[in-house]
Amino acid sequence: MEINTIELLSVGVDVGSSTSHLVFSRLLLERDHRSPTRRFEIRKRDIIYEGTIIDTPLVDRDTIDIENLLAFFREEYRRAGIDPRDIQSGAVIVTGETAKKQNAKEIVEALSTDSGKFVAATAGANFESLITALGSGATARSRALKNTILSCDIGGGTSNMAISRNGEVISTSCVAVGGRLLAAHDDGKIWRIDAPARKVMDHLGLHYRVGDQIASEDMESIARAFAEVLIEVLTGPATSAMARELMLTDDLHFPDKIDEYSFSGGVAELIYGGNGYHDDMGKLLASKINALTHKLSSPVIEPVSKIRATVIGAGAYSLSISGSSGFMDDAISFPIKNIPVLRVDAKAERLSRDHVISAINASFRRFDLREGEDVVALYFKDPVRAYYPELELFARSIEAALPRSIANRLPIILIFQKDIACSVGNVIRRETGLKTNLLSLDELVLTEGDWIDIGEPLVAGQVFPVTVKSLVFNRQGGGRRE
Repeated sequence: MEINTIELLSVGVDVGSSTSHLVFSRLLLERDHRSPTRRFEIRKRDIIYEGTIIDTPLVDRDTIDIENLLAFFREEYRRAGIDPRDIQSGAVIVTGETAKKQNAKEIVEALSTDSGKFVAATAGANFESLITALGSGATARSRALKNTILSCDIGGGTSNMAISRNGEVISTSCVAVGGRLLAAHDDGKIWRIDAPARKVMDHLGLHYRVGDQIASEDMESIARAFAEVLIEVLTGPATSAMARELMLTDDLHFPDKIDEYSFSGGVAELIYGGNGYHDDMGKLLASKINALTHKLSSPVIEPVSKIRATVIGAGAYSLSISGSSGFMDDAISFPIKNIPVLRVDAKAERLSRDHVISAINASFRRFDLREGEDVVALYFKDPVRAYYPELELFARSIEAALPRSIANRLPIILIFQKDIACSVGNVIRRETGLKTNLLSLDELVLTEGDWIDIGEPLVAGQVFPVTVKSLVFNRQGGGRRE
């Protein structure tokens, strides 16, 4: 009997510059009978547990306290009554300034291993912007209202922006503006200064160090400067020297009109009238942003989710599902993590052995990678027609292009935008010497520069959960990413 629905238990884990927390969601997948392969689509997302929010534990300013963090999340699983072995999907998101900590990569691996067998996403600036737009509800609202919303998630270390139009995120950006970039106790004694705050102080001619007493008027000046930078970026493009220094990505690409703005993240709780003080400048920054929102061209609306936008987006929205006509060799073990996507510009109308080999070689060169040294996902849009002689030619070309990968027994991962993965996989096995370590997936829309994690196959190996992400670790000192 054919399976038409799947339920997945998903977790989103957010380790941020200021706070850490998790959310459990239940995802309902249903077959899309209009799809050529009757692929599964995510039809419903229900949040079933919202965890406690804690200050992110640190050993020192450069190191996350992994032991205490793991203990906290284990206790959250216990409170929710969820066994980590029951988790089938999800993402660990290390965001903002925390992603620059010395052991950021280790914390992702520890959490994904300790908290369930699922794919682990580590948020680069654009990926976090995408999932916060989804998690806050801004993207869904733009679909419902058929309008364009610019959402901005303000955390402890960064502000992640996304433009959602008619239910799709069309542009993302990020700037180093956050509530914990500079932090002082009630008595004015500074206990934290991050690199972006030092840059702002340099522009203002202020020279404070950790342990100094900061004058209240100087704290206000710094918060105001950060707020002005944020509004400048939101109205774009960023042109001032200070804003350019704090940009972590390219500017937003603005459409003709922004209909609404919304804020999420921890600072947004304060922007919309919430109370709270965490020995940092979050409350002051919120006040300065509120004072400048009149410069925005459209109204500011309150989103469905604020401080939990990242973790909801991570757990419920970071997942894509492959088509149902994939091909998998049993020798491959899952999950497969942190695989770079290499676009291969092979075209069906130019199909030849030399053309396919040349296109694959060019994709490796663009990433400064050598074939046979690293596992990659080769992504094809329309390389071959479903005609056996052409499929055979394409299969033999793939074998010829990847001799070292095959010899080194690396997983050969082929991903197609169109419904052709099963045919390609079967012909490769039948007509070439590539008999093992082959995974062929389709009906996924990817972009070169994406990284993917592929989870355990579902429905007797028919479909695969895939997390699409941008992977950025330890970008010390900020700076614009070109």
